[in-house]
Amino acid sequence: MATKTVTLPITGMTCANCVSTVERNLKKLEGVQTAAVNLASERAAVEFDPTQRTLGDLIARVEKAGYGVALGEAVLPLRPNQLSGAADANRLERTLAGLEGVLSAAVNISADTAAVQYVPTLVTQADLRRAMAAAGFEPLEVTGTVEDAERLARQKEIARQRHLLWVGLLFTLPLFVLSMSRDFVHSVESLHNFLPQLYHWPYLDWLFLALATPVQFYVGRQYYVGAYKALRNGAANMDVLIAMGSSVAYLYSLAVLLLSWFGGLSLGHMYFETSAVIITLIVLGKFLEARAKGRTSDALKKLMGLQAPTARVRRDGQERDLAVDDVLVGDIVIVRPGEKFPVDGVVVSGRSSVDESMLTGESLPVAKGPGDKVTGATLNRQGLLEFEATRVGRDTALAQIIQLVQRAQGSKAPVQRLADEISAVFVPIVLGIAAVTFLGWLILGLLQAGDLAVTFQRATINAVAVLVIACPCALGLATPTAIMVGMGKGAEAGILFKNSEALERAGRLGLVVVDKTGTVTRGRPAVTDVVLPEAAAASASDDLLRLVASAERGSEHPLGEAIVAEAQARGLALAQPAGFQAEAGHGIAAEVEGHTVLVGSPRLMAGRGLALNGLAAAVDRLQAEAKTAMVAAVDGRVAGVIAVADTLKDGSAEAIAQLHALGLQVIMLTGDNTRTAQAIAQAVGVDEVLAEVLPGDKAGHVQRLQAAAAEEPKPGANRLVAMVGDGINDAPALAQADVGIAIGTGTDVAMAAAPVTLMSGDLRGAPRAIALSRATLRVIRQNLFWAFFYNAVLIPAAALGFLNPMLAAGAMAFSSIFVVSNSLRLRSRRL
Repeated sequence: MATKTVTLPITGMTCANCVSTVERNLKKLEGVQTAAVNLASERAAVEFDPTQRTLGDLIARVEKAGYGVALGEAVLPLRPNQLSGAADANRLERTLAGLEGVLSAAVNISADTAAVQYVPTLVTQADLRRAMAAAGFEPLEVTGTVEDAERLARQKEIARQRHLLWVGLLFTLPLFVLSMSRDFVHSVESLHNFLPQLYHWPYLDWLFLALATPVQFYVGRQYYVGAYKALRNGAANMDVLIAMGSSVAYLYSLAVLLLSWFGGLSLGHMYFETSAVIITLIVLGKFLEARAKGRTSDALKKLMGLQAPTARVRRDGQERDLAVDDVLVGDIVIVRPGEKFPVDGVVVSGRSSVDESMLTGESLPVAKGPGDKVTGATLNRQGLLEFEATRVGRDTALAQIIQLVQRAQGSKAPVQRLADEISAVFVPIVLGIAAVTFLGWLILGLLQAGDLAVTFQRATINAVAVLVIACPCALGLATPTAIMVGMGKGAEAGILFKNSEALERAGRLGLVVVDKTGTVTRGRPAVTDVVLPEAAAASASDDLLRLVASAERGSEHPLGEAIVAEAQARGLALAQPAGFQAEAGHGIAAEVEGHTVLVGSPRLMAGRGLALNGLAAAVDRLQAEAKTAMVAAVDGRVAGVIAVADTLKDGSAEAIAQLHALGLQVIMLTGDNTRTAQAIAQAVGVDEVLAEVLPGDKAGHVQRLQAAAAEEPKPGANRLVAMVGDGINDAPALAQADVGIAIGTGTDVAMAAAPVTLMSGDLRGAPRAIALSRATLRVIRQNLFWAFFYNAVLIPAAALGFLNPMLAAGAMAFSSIFVVSNSLRLRSRRL
C-alpha cells in the first residue's frame, strides 16, 4: 500500500492538549497511518492512504475538531485572449485542480484570471504558474511579494491578541485600581473619614460588574470557545482551566452582588477584579508568547530570504529580467559580480570565485569555471558567469534544504514523549485538585465553626488559584521550541538534521567513528614533497617536476595525475612526451625535450641498475610517513624523489581535537593498510585505528562498537555511536550507527538521507553538530524542569492558600514566555 505524507499548517492551537486533540481526531480517520502535530511550528505531518482519504477529508477533520488550516488564495492573471471558450477554462481548471495541495480552482473567462485556493505547505504560487505554462497558458508576471498564508495567519493572531489585550487593559486597569484602593482604604480605619465620595457610592459594585463583564465575555470569549471545542472532543485543555477559573470568580461575585441587593444578604467581598485580571494577564502572556514563537523560525526565514528575486536570462538571443519562479531548466542565466545565483546550474562560460558561506558555512570563496556546478542563493564575487539552469523551483538545493528543515522541525523528539503523556492527563488532574482544594477548605472552615460566607469565599478563591496557576502550555512548548531554534541554528551553519530524534541522539554520543578517505583526508592523491640530492640547486625542484609531469601526461594513473596537477598549480609549462612506456606496477618511461625520463618505485631503479644518489634515507622517511615515494631519473641518473599521498583535509586534526574536548572517543575506520592508517591517525590524533576493513565489513565493525559501548559499566555514560562518512561508500555503516553523519558538498542534498548532513564537507562540522545538539538538549531539560517544577510547586502552594488568583494568573501567563525565551537563547550560541 503506497502512502502519502502531507504537512498541514494548523491554526487555533494553544497548548499540548490541543496538539493531542488534533492528532487523535486525524488518527480516527480510516486510512490515516500516522499524525504528528508540533505546537511550536503549528504544523501537522499526516501519513495516509490516498485511495481511502483525500486532502479535503483531512482538512475537514481538523476543522470539525475546532481548529483551522491556514490556506492560501491566489488570483493569477493570464495573457489576454488565451481563453477561447469554456473548453479552455475547464482544461485550465482541471490542470490546476490536479496539483497536490490545490483545493479549488475557478477560471474567469471575461477577466482572464484563475482563482486558486491551496495549502501553502504543499504547493506554491510558482508551482501554479509553472503548471499553467506547461498546459499552454501564459501567466502574466506578478509584481510585489507573494502571499505567505502561514505568516499572515501568525500576524493575524498577534494582531487579534494585541487588540484583546488593549480592550482588556482599558476595562481592567480602572477596575483593579478602584477595587484595590477601596479595599486598602477600608482596611485602614484612620482613612475612613477621608474616603472619596466615589467609594461611598452605592452603585460602585455595579460599576465593577460593568467593567468586568466585557473582559469576561469579549476578551475571554476565545477561552470559552476553546473550552467548548475541547470538551466536545472529549478532552480538556488550558482553555477549560482559564474559563472555569475566571468564571467561578466572576459568577461568585455576581451571585454575591445580586443576593446583597435583592436578598438582603451580605456575603462579603466580591472578586470582579480577580476575574478580569486573570483574563487580561493571560491574554498578555499569549500576546508575548505569539511574538516570541514567531522568532523561533527566524533562521528558516533567513534561509528563505537568501534566494534572488529575479534572474537575467538569455532567450531567443535577448537578455530578459524574469522573476526567479519563471526560470526554466535549460535557460542560460547571466550573473554579474556581486549578484546572487538565482537557481542551480552548470557554468558554461566565464570564471569567478563564489561565496558559498550562506549555505555551507565555509567562509573561503570557491573558484568556478566552465563545467563547475553553482548553487542558487550563493554569491558571485568577481567575474561575469553564464550558466545553464539545471534545477529550478522546489528542486533547487536551497528549496530542498528549507523543506528538509521544515519537516525536521515538525517532527517529535523522543524526549517529548513524557511531556505528551503528562499533558494528556494534566487538566483532569488539576480539575481534581481544584475540587479537593474547594472541599478541603470548606470542610476545614466548617470544623473550625467559622463564618460560612467567609469559609465558602476562601474555598472558592483557593480553588480558582489552582485552576489558574496550572500551565500545560509550558509542557507543550518545552521541547518543540528548542528543537525549532536548534535546527534553524544548525541550518545557518550548514548542519542539517533529518529529524528531531537525530538532533536528540547526537547529544548523547560517546564514540565517533570516522572514515579516512574523503572524510579525514581529501580522497585524492596530491604531491607532498619534492626531495633533491644535497648538491642540487634550489631551482632544480621545479625543473624536475616539469620534466616528470611532462612524462606523466601520457599516464592515467592517479599518482601521475597528481604530479601533473601539482605542476599545473605551480604554473609550469609542460612539454609533450614522446615514446611513452608504462611498466605496470613499477613506473613509466618517456622522452621529454631530448631527455630520457624514468619515474617509478625504488625497485624499478634497482632493476635498471641506478643508484639512489644519496636519497635512500629520504625514501625510507617518506614511506614511514605513509607516502608513496616515486624516484625520478633523468638521462640515466637519479635526480630526485617525488612523494604523493592522500593529504589531510584542512581542519581534520582540529576537528578530532574538538571531539576530544567534548569528551568523545574517536576511532578511524579505513580500508588502507595498517602502516598508512597509523601514519594518518598519528597526524590527526585519533584514539584508535581499524585498518584494512573491506567496505562491506564497515557496518559490522560499527555494530560491534555499539555492542561494546552498550556494556559500558559507568552509570549515566553516553553510549551511542556515530559514524562520519561520505554518505555514499559508507551508506551501510551510516545506517547502522546510532547517528549517521554524512559529509556533503553543499550542493548534493540527497546526502540528507543521512540523519545528519554536513554540507561544507568539513569534518569540523561534526563537533559543531554534536555541541549544538548538546546545547539544545540542555535547553530542553531546562524547559522541562521549569515546566515540571513550576506546576509541582505552585499548584500545591495555590491549594494551600498561599497564592492570590491574580498572582497565579500572572505566573501562569509568563511560564510559557520563559520557556520560549529560554529556547531563543540558542540563537546567540556560537558554533
